Amino acid sequence: MAHDLVCWKCGASLATLTLPLRRLEECAKCRAELHVCRMCVDYDRSVAKHCREPTAEEVRDKEHANFCDFFKPRAAAYVAPNTAEVQQARAELDRLFGGK
Repeated sequence: MAHDLVCWKCGASLATLTLPLRRLEECAKCRAELHVCRMCVDYDRSVAKHCREPTAEEVRDKEHANFCDFFKPRAAAYVAPNTAEVQQARAELDRLFGGK
């Protein structure tokens, strides 16, 4: 079944996987578990417990497979790291501490 899902951790396409995702499904590229809060449409860091589903039980580890019955995979789950910000911080640390 073709879809536009990507891995929440590395951004690799998950188009070859069939839906619904199994609980222990993994990304073929980085081996990250996919039935995780970070991959769900209800995952939202701006709300309590990082979940918009009010009746869902709290899952403390948002990056490992869980048994949540409300899980629905989110197409835009991957957020690229801000590499420019990281490079700027490294440059500042190198300037301060005389790094390489």
